[in-house]
Amino acid sequence: MKRFKNSLKPAFFAATFLICLTVSGCSFLNQTPQTNQKQVTILGVIVGEEQEKLEKALAPFTEKTGIEVVYEGTNTFATTLPIRVDSGNPPDIALFPQPGLMADFAKEGQLIPLTEFITPENLKEAYPDTWIALGSVDETPYGVWYQASVKSLVWYNPKVFQENGYEIPKTWEEMIALSDRLVEEGKTPWCVAMESGDATGWVGTDWVEDIMLRTAGPEVYDQWVNNKIPFTDQSVKNAVETFGKIVRNDKYVYGGKVGVLSIPFGDSIQGLFGEQPKCYLHRQAAFIASFLPEDINTAEDVGIFYLPPIEPDQGSPVLVAGDVFAMFNDTPEARQLMEYVASKVPHEIVVKLGGSISPRKNIAMDLYPNQLMQQQAKILADADVIRFDGSDMMPGAVGTGTFWSGMVDYVGGTDVETVLENIENSWPE
Repeated sequence: MKRFKNSLKPAFFAATFLICLTVSGCSFLNQTPQTNQKQVTILGVIVGEEQEKLEKALAPFTEKTGIEVVYEGTNTFATTLPIRVDSGNPPDIALFPQPGLMADFAKEGQLIPLTEFITPENLKEAYPDTWIALGSVDETPYGVWYQASVKSLVWYNPKVFQENGYEIPKTWEEMIALSDRLVEEGKTPWCVAMESGDATGWVGTDWVEDIMLRTAGPEVYDQWVNNKIPFTDQSVKNAVETFGKIVRNDKYVYGGKVGVLSIPFGDSIQGLFGEQPKCYLHRQAAFIASFLPEDINTAEDVGIFYLPPIEPDQGSPVLVAGDVFAMFNDTPEARQLMEYVASKVPHEIVVKLGGSISPRKNIAMDLYPNQLMQQQAKILADADVIRFDGSDMMPGAVGTGTFWSGMVDYVGGTDVETVLENIENSWPE
């Protein structure tokens, strides 16, 4: 647990918020601290190096307001938070990795709507409509987004592509054609690895979600995530089988189906490198950069491209993950901190530190520390459609339960109808 110390006149903060949302040099940063120390508590899933970045992003708030920020990071967030809330001891603010869990608390009346202290106009000044919607429940905004991770990425080795004359595919057909060419040359196109301990299978759900957006479109995707269409719907079956044409083709994936199920997901990207690469394409979210070999020069040795569209009329959708602040206790200190995290200041700090993309408006591209991060920010900015990771939006029994395990069963050879029926039957009534 880390603490930030110091103090400010709370009354001045709300009056300056109109400026704070749109100007990085917020006027509250110039206020004179008071001597009375106050406190706000945050519970989140961010730990380790990412927690250190969060602390740096929040430090200016404490330094200028004197309000102590007590952050508690935990790997058991999804179980710890409900226990805290049920026992009458919620944190002032929670940093949710799953907007679906945030929505559960909002529907129970546990969270404070942002409209209690932030006007819709100011919220629109800070965030695109898509991100406001992702942080809303029944059209009421509750969440202030801290960071985003782009998932719709394919990683590759630029030097190997250049040496062999491979071009970046712009469509799904071109990507499959490249895969077929690699097979004809006696090479393995893809590294796909799903082993992740108790979470094994999530890699497969990411693939299916990306394909759903590219084939069925965002409206059907939303219906699926909310079980308004069942897992047995033809659109879902089509997405799973499209994934299967890659992952169940032993010529396409390094190690075949056995390798897909047994290789740790973090090791998979390493197959792109070396004198004899094990594979040439790797679809994975932005965070996989932390699993790159230590000797890799990220400016030269690794590249990314947008996972290509399948149906042209569905545009260029992007699948994302991210972390969102929401408030349980309506205190002046909590309001001030929520207002601060909606301002440009913490976003500019964390972007400069690297490792994440800000979903906030008006964050300059040149603040991102390297080309890879700038590319991801541009992919997110250029997206026609943005949707959050579907499994994180579904009830836990499905999204992080039978959907995960169902993808393991499917890759292992279980027929698609049985897999989808089992997942659908697990949906809570």
